[in-house]
Amino acid sequence: MRPIQMVDLVGQYQKIKAEVDQAVLGVIQSAAFINGPEVKSFEQELAAYLGVKHAIGCANGTDALQIAMMALDLKPGDEVITPSFTFVATVEVIGLLGLTPVFADVLPGTFNIDPADIERKITPRTKAIVPVHLFGQAADMAAVMAIAEKHGLYVIEDNCQAIGSDYTFPDGSVKKAGTIGHIGTTSFFPSKNLGCYGDGGAMFTNDEALAKKLRRVCNHGSDVRYYHEVVGVNSRLDSMQAAVLRIKLRHLDSYARARNAAADFYDAAFQGISGLTVPARSANSTHVFHQYTLRVADGPGSGSGRRDALKKHLEDRGIPCMVYYPVPCHLQAAYKSPRFAEGSLPVTEQLTREVLSLPMSTELDHEQLTHITEGVKSFFN
Repeated sequence: MRPIQMVDLVGQYQKIKAEVDQAVLGVIQSAAFINGPEVKSFEQELAAYLGVKHAIGCANGTDALQIAMMALDLKPGDEVITPSFTFVATVEVIGLLGLTPVFADVLPGTFNIDPADIERKITPRTKAIVPVHLFGQAADMAAVMAIAEKHGLYVIEDNCQAIGSDYTFPDGSVKKAGTIGHIGTTSFFPSKNLGCYGDGGAMFTNDEALAKKLRRVCNHGSDVRYYHEVVGVNSRLDSMQAAVLRIKLRHLDSYARARNAAADFYDAAFQGISGLTVPARSANSTHVFHQYTLRVADGPGSGSGRRDALKKHLEDRGIPCMVYYPVPCHLQAAYKSPRFAEGSLPVTEQLTREVLSLPMSTELDHEQLTHITEGVKSFFN
């Protein structure tokens, strides 16, 4: 059996090696390293895939979130509602801009932000909502957008984990995750479903004026070289990464199918195991399974002892697994606030004690999946 990786990037590369090598060599030979033709082509192809008017590349997913907030002219002290159960980058940029993070709880099934708790957290200082499409499926965007419209708020989608996912509205219309709010953002970190071979990110919008502002902020606050209208940043998607992403974008839907096949295998293997909950699949969103995340009930009392014991049990058998995320943002030292003391977000805090993500990759084969599932089942027998 091949060694099991959380994400098998080498195996994935081998299947597209000839295309990637030729594309990267082409960039080197052209010497168009910054804002070259590959970047422009990728932006156009990504926008077409997503069904959105504008896709703007940038240096990474964290920058994408920061630039989005800068383009919306959010000011220090403005409140931004976001889940605490997310990677810290979502909250980090709020802090960097002097904004105030307001943490909402999540739903125990999908792990995505709870619209009812968003409504409870709105104050006169609230200016934006940042739903995170966690682990591969979209948050309840119909509810989020209704709340935003009711209160006159911006919506910035953190779509770093669900690119390619389809969200279906109550009226039957369908949009890609990341294209529903005022601005969508994503990361092309190598382990993402659409990942490059370094850092990269992008923003999406249907608003012409916003697209212009996003491009301006990315480029030192400038539309015309050496003339700077606003304070900006230096955040560019380089041409080599764009060349890789153009190739991988063509495979994105097949990657999602492979991930769903692996998730289906896991689901079938784990049916009926007491104390083990497989990921819920939203009725409104397709799942692209950036992560396959189990919940391991600990029994009476609190703590994460059983989850941690399963983690060690698997690692002892050569099966990698990860806890995303062991400490929620509202309990991190950098973001602690009396308003969000321990116990204030009960679902989030329970999830951090129970979640465990198994290997999820486009390259998982039957032998590997069997070894992983047998390893999990042997713990509960």
